[in-house]
Parts: sequence; C-alpha cells; structure tokens
Amino acid sequence: MAFMILGVAFLAMKLAEFGPVAEWSWIWVLAPFALATAWWGFVDKVGLTQRRAMDKMEARKTERRNRNLEALGLGPRRGGTARPDGRALRDPTVAGNEGARR
Repeated sequence: MAFMILGVAFLAMKLAEFGPVAEWSWIWVLAPFALATAWWGFVDKVGLTQRRAMDKMEARKTERRNRNLEALGLGPRRGGTARPDGRALRDPTVAGNEGARR
C-alpha cells in the first residue's frame, strides 16, 4: 500500500512538474509500482495473503456463532461446563464424586 501511495505521489509530481521529482527519470518515478508488484508476488508466494483471509473468515465464523448462541439465550461456550453460579459440575459416574448429585 505504501509503495502505491508513493508511486501515485511521484507520478502526480512528475506530471505536474512539481519539485525535484520533475527532473527525475521515469524509471525512478515508476519504481514504486514495480516494487509494489514484486511485494504482492512475494506475499502471495509465501501464502501470507491466504493465511490472513483464513484468519479473517475464522474470526467472522466465531463471531457469528457467538451471536447466534446469545440470540438463543445460551451464551458463548466456556472452557468447561459450569453452573449458573460459576461452580463446576461433577460427573456422578466418576469415582470420588459420590456426593455430586444432590
């Protein structure tokens, strides 16, 4: 993005014949566009663009799921099962939890 902004600024200055850019060669004026193209190619090659898109989709999916659970009155899923008062539930089938059912 920065290369594109710099390239547009250089191009506008060259066409308006403003400042020192007016005297620069066209190669230097158009170089930021070539750098932007090279950067985009590199980022696509290493998979950074796809990874960011997947992370964004995952965040949207999680947000949508939480929003739907809230609409159903269930609330977002917590790490474990818990009572409304915050105490953890015990499994009565596990040894050592004989008094778990009341």
